Amino acid sequence: MLSLSVNDIELNQSPINKEIAIENLAKNLYEKGYVEKTYGGGMQAREVQHSTYLGNGIAIPHGTLETRSLVKKTGVQLHHFPKGVDWGKGQRVYLAIAIAAKSDEHLSILKQLTKVLSATGVEEALKNCQSKTQLLAILNTQEASPLMLNDALIELDFPVNSLVQLCAVSAGLLKNQDAISKAGVVDVITQKVTYLGQGLWLAKTATSVQKSALAFVTPLKAFKEEGHPVQGLLILAGCDEQHHVNMQCLVDVIYGQEVHKLYQQTKPEIIRLLSEKRQQGLSASFKINNKHGLHTRPSAMLVKIAKQYKAAIQVSNAQGLSVDAKNLMKVISLSVNCGDLLTFHADGIDAQVALDALSVAIDLGLGEE
Repeated sequence: MLSLSVNDIELNQSPINKEIAIENLAKNLYEKGYVEKTYGGGMQAREVQHSTYLGNGIAIPHGTLETRSLVKKTGVQLHHFPKGVDWGKGQRVYLAIAIAAKSDEHLSILKQLTKVLSATGVEEALKNCQSKTQLLAILNTQEASPLMLNDALIELDFPVNSLVQLCAVSAGLLKNQDAISKAGVVDVITQKVTYLGQGLWLAKTATSVQKSALAFVTPLKAFKEEGHPVQGLLILAGCDEQHHVNMQCLVDVIYGQEVHKLYQQTKPEIIRLLSEKRQQGLSASFKINNKHGLHTRPSAMLVKIAKQYKAAIQVSNAQGLSVDAKNLMKVISLSVNCGDLLTFHADGIDAQVALDALSVAIDLGLGEE
C-alpha cells in the first residue's frame, strides 16, 4: 500500500503561482523516476479540467487518464507552501500532494486525507509547520473512534427493582468494555437519571471516560420510580462528539413512538435502532461502470452534480458506509470499484430531479468515456 514518508516532502517552497507550483512538483516526480518528463503537461491539463483543491489548504495535482501511460511507477511528492499559493476562486493551498499513479494504489492516501479534511485547525497547522515529521503527523490525524455500542453493552431482562441497581449494572457493562474507569462507575451510579417517557430513562457521564460508549439495560419486570414506569435505562459515557448521531437516532425513536421496540427486540435490532440514522426522502441505486471506479475525476463530477441541487444527498456503498454526496473526499473514501452498486438518498424539494441527474451522469460515465 502506498504511504507517505519524509523522503517525499519538500518544505518551505514559494512558487509565484499555481502553474509554477505544479511545474515544480512534476519536475520532482520526474527526478525521482516516477514519470516521464512530459507528465507535467498532463498535470497542468488536469487542473484546467477541474481544480484539484480539496479543502483545508490541501490540493492533489495529478495527471489525466490520457497521461497515465507516462507513469513509470506509482509515487507521490509533497510541497509545503508556508505563505500559501492561490489555487483560484479564493482558495489558498499550503500543501500540494502530487500523485503519479499507474492504477489505484494512491487511493489509500486519498482515504487518509478524508480524516485530515474533516479535522479542525489543519489549515493553520500547515501554515506553521516547521518540519517534515510534523507535517506527516498532521496528515496522519486520526478520526475519533465511533461510539461503542455492541452486544456486550446491552443487558436484557435483568432482575432488578430500582434505578440505582439498573445504573450499577450499566456502569459494570461500560467498565467491562474499558469505556469508563472506577471513578466513572461511581459517577454513573450517583448521577441523576432523566425520564424520557414511554418507560425509558437516561443518564450520562463524562467522568473518567476512556472512549465514548452507550449501554442499555432492561429490568426483568417493569417497576415504577418517581411515579414513572421503568422499562429501560440508557447510560451515555461521552468524551467527544461521537454520540451525536446516536442521540439523534434516540430522538427519532422517541418522537416516532417506537420506544417499545427497544423492549421487544433482539440486541442486534436494538443496536440498529440506536445507531442507524433514519433516511428521509427518496432513494435510488446505480451501478458504477467506470473502468477504474470512482477515482478523483469521476468523483469530482458526481459531487459537482450533487451540489447543483438543494436536496441533502447521502450516498452509501455496498458495505453500508454512508457519506455526504457533496463532499469530494468523503465520496472518494467509499473506495468504489467498477461494478459496485451505490445507493443515493435525497431529501428536499428537488430530490427526484437530483436523483434523475445523477442517474444520467453515472450512465454516461461521469465525464469519462
